[in-house]
Amino acid sequence: MNIESVLANGVKAAVEELYGATVSDGQIQIQKTKKEFEGNLTVVIFPFVKMARKSPEEVGKEIGNYLMGHSDCVSNFNVIKGFLNLTIPESFWLKRLNDIEQQADYGKTASKEDSPLMMVEYSSPNTNKPLHLGHIRNNLLGYSISEIQKANGWKVVKTNIVNDRGIHICKSMLAWKLFGNGETPASSGKKGDHLVGDYYVKFDQEYKKQIAELVAGGMDEETAKREAPLMKEAQQMLLKWEQGDEEVRALWKQMNEWVYAGFDETYKKLGVDFDKIYYESDTYLVGKAKVEEGLAKGCFYRREDGSVWADLTKDGLDEKLLLRSDGTSVYMTQDIGTAKLRFDDYPIDKMVYVVGNEQNYHFQVLSILLDRLGFKWGKELVHFSYGMVELPEGKMKSREGTVVDADDLMADMIQTAKETSEELGKLEECTAEEAANVARIVGLGALKYFILKVDPRKNMLFNPKESIDFNGNTGPFIQYTYARIRSVLRKAAAQGIQPTTVNESIELSEKESYLIQLLCDYPAIIKEAGEEFSPAVIANYVYDLVKEYNQFYHDYTILGEENADKKQFRITLSANVAKVIKSGMALLGIEVPKRM
Repeated sequence: MNIESVLANGVKAAVEELYGATVSDGQIQIQKTKKEFEGNLTVVIFPFVKMARKSPEEVGKEIGNYLMGHSDCVSNFNVIKGFLNLTIPESFWLKRLNDIEQQADYGKTASKEDSPLMMVEYSSPNTNKPLHLGHIRNNLLGYSISEIQKANGWKVVKTNIVNDRGIHICKSMLAWKLFGNGETPASSGKKGDHLVGDYYVKFDQEYKKQIAELVAGGMDEETAKREAPLMKEAQQMLLKWEQGDEEVRALWKQMNEWVYAGFDETYKKLGVDFDKIYYESDTYLVGKAKVEEGLAKGCFYRREDGSVWADLTKDGLDEKLLLRSDGTSVYMTQDIGTAKLRFDDYPIDKMVYVVGNEQNYHFQVLSILLDRLGFKWGKELVHFSYGMVELPEGKMKSREGTVVDADDLMADMIQTAKETSEELGKLEECTAEEAANVARIVGLGALKYFILKVDPRKNMLFNPKESIDFNGNTGPFIQYTYARIRSVLRKAAAQGIQPTTVNESIELSEKESYLIQLLCDYPAIIKEAGEEFSPAVIANYVYDLVKEYNQFYHDYTILGEENADKKQFRITLSANVAKVIKSGMALLGIEVPKRM
């Protein structure tokens, strides 16, 4: 039981005995004591004043005296207006450090056989283009959320839905067929997803030329967009695909395979993975069947033109198209089909969709429709709605070829990390192989941390130069501190000293005591990050821990400490700070190097 829980129980007992009143958990507020006051933790007294019929100062003193007499977790107290500041004895913090030292997976809750299952969907790429910076934020958030929920005891299934059909896919296929001259990834030396993406851009370029020609000939722009031969041919190709045309299907399969090979390479470099991948080409027909089933049950209705709709006006929304008049499906139909297949495959207790905030309305509707169709998690589905990533230059557009490519960005970050590390002399003791690996770890760590430290619900501006800084709230600063601690531990081992349990009667400085308190906060931080679906909670906690450790490292001698018990304590403290840094960064999908 953590110190907050122990104190909360003590406060409950004090109020009941002193004032004959029962207190709920919600009435007890315990927070860290402000640095300008003496104490470690503060109890807010105001909720108990009315039941005690005394001033806040009197109530604070009475509860403080009660805790002093009934708990060995309180060694002193002071009252400032309605705030009871409690001093926790050093022996308590040392005991907690020993507890932490003995736990390999400190802070995490292991899932059990009967733990609930959470499915987290992320990535959701289209097979007409490579992954870009926006996909990077999506993948990093999805992977980190999955790891955080595992650490909170959930069984987690990481899943991806690939958008592998539709007019946008046919645009790439048609451009390759007309302009590709048989080009392949092997013949061009390009990654498959980049090759296919180039033809998506090529389609847009040629399409715009045709529109301009038609407009120059006297046609209005809207009509020109519809009548352009390229667009009509792409629509004809989509119709042939839906009819199962062998030639079109063969081209579709070949180009998708190129893309999947490229995606796999990018995912591997980014350090994300999936337990199950679904494809829209497999789910859209299932969705159509599910909509027809809902229609038969009266969940939906058919209009005169044959289209199928859901009336959501009673839910404060509008009417939603589910099947077009020609029987073809829309995105909502495909999502219903995907949900059906997933529910068949897994006993899902909670479904989380990691999708940008431009799709907020879509998931409001999907939640209602899935609930109507009988999916037990439909109403409680979580749309993890995150903000967009922009660059100093502005927004990105795939069809115009102005996106920041994920592969190029990762390569640039690794190269920048290598150059920055060399300038600062941080790779001098490394072999060429070690230096390359450190540059990879630091470059990707800088990218991931910069994105994940931001409140995910906010739009963000990504600045590569800021992210690679070895000072401040950055990934490299945290990684360098971890490597520094590992260096201390290697030197301690050379002196024959290993991290182990420490003497619980030694005297602690305020800085040492506070560092242990921060370590004690880690389980609650993991819980908070899980409840809020926010990797930023982990990221900023790890930064605070690292910042405090660096001040301790600067102010205190570790290996040169003459008192053997204190030296052992500082080595054990350092080792456990390193353990929590590594654990927290792993929840963000970030590696930490042993040496830099």
